[in-house]
Amino acid sequence: MRDQVTLLEVSPRDGLQNEAGVMATVDKLALISDAIAAGARRIEVTSFVHPKKVPQMADAEAVCAGLPDAAGVRYTGLVLNRRGLDRALATGRLHEVGMVVPTSDTFGIRNQGMDVDAALAAAEEVIATAREGGIGVQVTLAVAFGCPFEGEVPAERVLAMARRLAAAAPDEICLADTVGVAVPSQVLHLFPAIRAAIGRDIPLRAHFHNTRNSGFANAFAALQADVAVLDASIGGIGGCPFAPKATGNIASEDLIYMLDRMGIHSGVSLDGMIDAAQRLGERLGRPVPGMLAKAGGFPSPEAA
Repeated sequence: MRDQVTLLEVSPRDGLQNEAGVMATVDKLALISDAIAAGARRIEVTSFVHPKKVPQMADAEAVCAGLPDAAGVRYTGLVLNRRGLDRALATGRLHEVGMVVPTSDTFGIRNQGMDVDAALAAAEEVIATAREGGIGVQVTLAVAFGCPFEGEVPAERVLAMARRLAAAAPDEICLADTVGVAVPSQVLHLFPAIRAAIGRDIPLRAHFHNTRNSGFANAFAALQADVAVLDASIGGIGGCPFAPKATGNIASEDLIYMLDRMGIHSGVSLDGMIDAAQRLGERLGRPVPGMLAKAGGFPSPEAA
């Protein structure tokens, strides 16, 4: 198992997009600053989607305009099509964009108004255009482990889609358990299969939700499958607004605790992430789902 992992902090986007209320831009920027202070060096800050569909992300340009200049920190924004990419490029503040491609037609139509084939074509256009615009680009295969509308997603379909996308040469390919249905055996099968199919030139990333309490087991399985980047959300907030009961990213602070205790370096401070989760709970006006914000880190003998 690798001894170093990168955290992609997704709370400002995937975390907040499923909230009932809309967080003020200044509070989103404070959340981003908290993540940076804790040591996060890749942060998904917003998404460029239609504000009527995802009102929590209506201030995407304002968030980008207010991003702190932080050495070594890479900001990414999610896009679903060429229009979103154009908006992201116009901000001049992002280091990369992330394109989402659904692995089921029904989810794709509900989530972004296009089926799998249309989304693959859109991703190829986004990858090429982002390259021309001088910005990095990565692709996420959504509902890669199961769809709430179509059920099981065949691994062969995910592999075929990964091969096609790899031919367009994105900087990274991510498999997302968008609705929190994956189990470790799927993770241990699918990631090595994709690595064998596309080679080692394109890094792989994993995005898990803890909806059914399997997210951290899946993250551990991804480490065993030599995945170098794991998504997580401060406090464990988040979910997909277009899928029923799709709640709960794995909590960044809980993930960092596991990594630290396993001797796997992430460069992220556990105490810093716990503080960030507690402050996020205050901004939201409720406790966050993550456990470490409540329990704290490994107890000291003096505290017993």
